[in-house]
Formats: sequence, C-alpha cells, structure tokens
Amino acid sequence: MPENRTVARLLVESLEAHDVDRVYCVPGESYIGLTSTMVERNSIQVAVCRHEAGAGFMAAADGRMRDRAGVAMVSRGPGLANGLVAMHSAWHDATPLVMLIGQVERPDMGRLALQEQNYSRLLSDISKEVIEVNEPEQASEAVARAFHLAESGTPGPVAVVLPEDIFDEETATPLASPRPRPVPGPRPDDVEALIAMIEAAERPLLLAGGAAMADAVRDPTLFGDLMRLAERWVLPVVPTHRRPQLFDYDHPNHGGYMGLRVPQELLDEMKRSDLMIALGERLTDSVSQSYTFPTAPEPQLPLVHIWPDPDEIGRVWRPALGIAASPHEVVKALLARPAPADGARRQSWVDGLHKTHRRLLEQPWEPAEDGVNFSAVVAEIGKHLAPDATVTSDAGNFATFLHRHIGFRQGQVFLASVVGAMGSGMPMAVAAAIRRPGTQVVAFMGDGGALMMGNELATACQYGAALIAVIADNGMYGTIGMHSHLRYPGRPFMAGTRLTNPDFAAWARSFGAEGITIEAESQVADAVARAFAVRSHPVVMHVRSSPLQISAWQRYEDGDRLP
Repeated sequence: MPENRTVARLLVESLEAHDVDRVYCVPGESYIGLTSTMVERNSIQVAVCRHEAGAGFMAAADGRMRDRAGVAMVSRGPGLANGLVAMHSAWHDATPLVMLIGQVERPDMGRLALQEQNYSRLLSDISKEVIEVNEPEQASEAVARAFHLAESGTPGPVAVVLPEDIFDEETATPLASPRPRPVPGPRPDDVEALIAMIEAAERPLLLAGGAAMADAVRDPTLFGDLMRLAERWVLPVVPTHRRPQLFDYDHPNHGGYMGLRVPQELLDEMKRSDLMIALGERLTDSVSQSYTFPTAPEPQLPLVHIWPDPDEIGRVWRPALGIAASPHEVVKALLARPAPADGARRQSWVDGLHKTHRRLLEQPWEPAEDGVNFSAVVAEIGKHLAPDATVTSDAGNFATFLHRHIGFRQGQVFLASVVGAMGSGMPMAVAAAIRRPGTQVVAFMGDGGALMMGNELATACQYGAALIAVIADNGMYGTIGMHSHLRYPGRPFMAGTRLTNPDFAAWARSFGAEGITIEAESQVADAVARAFAVRSHPVVMHVRSSPLQISAWQRYEDGDRLP
C-alpha cells in the first residue's frame, strides 16, 4: 500500500516524475504549502520572479527550449490576472505550459472570498483545459493530465487550480505516472499524394514552422533531415514567423523568411509559387500576410497543411491535402522514397528565391541623422553570435532589424512571443540564461517592452543569468506610430505614442548589471565587443535609436517628424 503523504508532497513528486527541475513564480499565500514543500525537498528550483507575467513568459520559454511544458505558479485573483498575458501568448503560439493557480479555501468557495475567481470561466478562451483539484485523490492525476494535454496535439497552456487548504491534507493515492506522448505519422496514401503534388509542381514553397521546431527540439536530427530533403528534392525552405533558426540562412535552398512585413520584392517572388507546403506551420495572419498568401478560406494555389492536430487542419483554409502528423515523420517518409528524377527543373526557382533572400539580408543601411540606425547595432551583434547562441525578441518594429541583419543557423535558439505580446523579451532571456548557462543570450527589446517586463533584470542578477539586453530607445511606441501614420497620413502620429524614458544604462547599473550607452554609429563596434566580453553578470546596451528609421525597411521623411 502506498504511504500516506501530504498533497503538497504528492504534487512535488508528480512534478519530479514529469522531469520538472524548475518552476517560476511570484510567491503567494494561496500556494505557500506547495512552495515550502518544494524548498524543503530541494529537488525543484523555485525561481522567484518580480511579476507573474514575467514568471509565465519564463516558463513558456523554458518549455519551448525543452519541448515539454514549462511550469509557472501564480497566486489567486490578481496573481493570475498578471499572468494572463503569458497564457494568452502560449495559447496563440502553441507553446506547452502548465500554470499552477492558487485558490481560496474550499469552504469559502462561492462566497466571493478574498481574490476568489471562477477560473473555468476566466480561462475558457485561452487554455486547453482548466483542471480543478478539490479532493486530495485528484492531485497527482491532475498533474499527469495537465502535462499530457499541454504537450499533445496542438500544444498550449493548461491550468491546474489548487485550493489553499488542500496542501496539508494527507492521501495514500499512488503517484500518477507520466503519459506517453503520441507521435502521429502520415498515412501511406497521404505520402503518395504529397509526392505526386511535389512532382507536378515547378515552383513549390515549403514553409517550416512551429511544430517542426518543436520536433527539432525533441529530435535534433530533423535539422539534417530537412536539409537533405531540400537538397535531394530541390525544394526551397522558408522558415516562418519567429522560427528563423529552422534552416541555415546561407544554405542555397533557403528561400527567405516569411514573417511580418516581408519585403515586397521577396514576397512578389514567393507569390509565383504553384504549391505551398505548410510543414508544421499553423498558418496565422502574420504568416499569411493578413490572410492574403494563401488567401482565406480558398487558397489561390494548392495548399498542403501538415500539423499534428486534425482539428487545426481546415479550420481557416481549405487545403488540397491535409496531413495530421508530426512534421518530422513526414520528412522521414519522403526521404525514404526516391527523389523525383526531374527535380533539377526547379533549381532556377530555388536559386532565384535564395538570391533575393541573400541580397536583402546583406543590403547596406543608411546612417540616420536623428539617432542611431538600429541596423548598425544588430548587424554588429550578428558578427559575435556563437553557433549555439540564444536570441530573444520582444514585440515591436525593432524586430525587423533582426530578420534583416542576423543570419540565423540551425543550432541557435530564437525565442519570442509569436502572437506579439510585449514584455516577453527580457523574461525569456532570463529563462534561457538559466537553462543554458555558459552560452550567449542576447535579448532585443524596444523602450516600450523594456519597461513592461524589464524589471526581470533583477531576477537575472539574482540567479546569475549573464545575458545581454539591447534596448532600442526611440522615445515612442514605434509600431503604433507606424500604423497611425499609414492609416491617417498627415495627422500628428508621434504625439499619441511618445514616451519619456529613463537612462537605461544607469537603470541597469542600479540592479547590479553593467550599463552601456550607444549614441552614435561610431560607438557601436566597441560597445558590442565590450558587452560580449562580459561573462559573469547581465549587460544592458542602451541604444539611442532613430525615430525616423521606423523599421529595417522603412524610414519616415523629414517632413513626417511631427510633434
């Protein structure tokens, strides 16, 4: 017979069984029985954060780096409310996340007790499941079910609600073991149909996205298999939004990057395609260029949609062929078959895409007169990135500079909120620096995002997370300014987006980090070299960037500088 143990201990043992070695949290009274047991048992690191959104983003990043659900713990009511942005991001990004949520004591439920919330209602639209643990016997089973749901099919966040008075109760319920994750494979008929479509195409386009990246984290041989498939079958591979590390930028079969605001020259070339294969790409408005390529719901070209969850295939677009399977299993199935004999006829198509991609990536920039062109900083940082470096990006127009000037490679890690939630850049970098000590971690963020979750720099200092945070300070919410200018030309768009910022270098030093300021392009090379030379503590690079250089591809005219 299993021994009696407290629910808190059973929960910790259940997390251990699921290979959880770290949880992120802002300590709260509603689950203090759980954290005190974790600290006493000392098998799982309790990473104490400064904001629940930061804890959630760290857990999401941690899960993405391991291809298993990261874990965050939040207290009831306001604690969860603060963490909702991370759950929303995980839901849209198809990122596995288990959120452990404190709740009021069971006798008080329904009385509007302090900070009480109906989580099933609140989280119904941004979670795969809300599991309420109201009996001690349910605790371990709830954890096993949460991890299974978070990691299976279309991954996403799962909430486990734990009343404050349950942790000290005892139970003899045995530990619920982790459930094997199913790996769906393609049907032989689907493989045959896909081969026939590739053989018939003269200008195919293979989009590689998030589910393919998850497969690669679980089994890195996908990287080499994808490269061999591209070479043998003469296919251009196009990494999609926030997944640039799926294919080496300088490989001759790299066909460009399909993210936000693709340069028109490259997009026009891509639109000549006569077959689109979405390999592990969920397909969103960001990737589809606002549902225009492919057009929704009827694509303007044959679409093959490969995703591990059949419910996602056909939800928005009507594909010519839908394959509910692991992207890697599809790649392996194709590699097991002879390559088409006439694939060489596609070589000029592949070469043309790659030539356009490289020309845009290597295009020089023009210095700006009203601040530093952020291109200069990003391009210099790109020279220093190691083959196993991690890059994180917050949301904002500054991210376009990364995809224009950094040539990402397989083996590097890129972390960001795919759905574009601001504030993710710093906490994701903290998680990466803790998870991958001794490797380079560089976080890019704007001045807006920096003051949303930049306070997690304190967490970086606390845990010795030696990261480099690069803040593009143009004194405004740049993306919103751009949209205002494009939609309402002639109006004073900057007035509604202006920001008053601190001296970010001095701000960094107040945390115990190193602070470096860049005010001119002549300072860039030395400043970047100095930042990368630091190995023991965080560094913040404060870049006084040009407001007129609104993105990597667009600059306002002098006459657009409005009050």
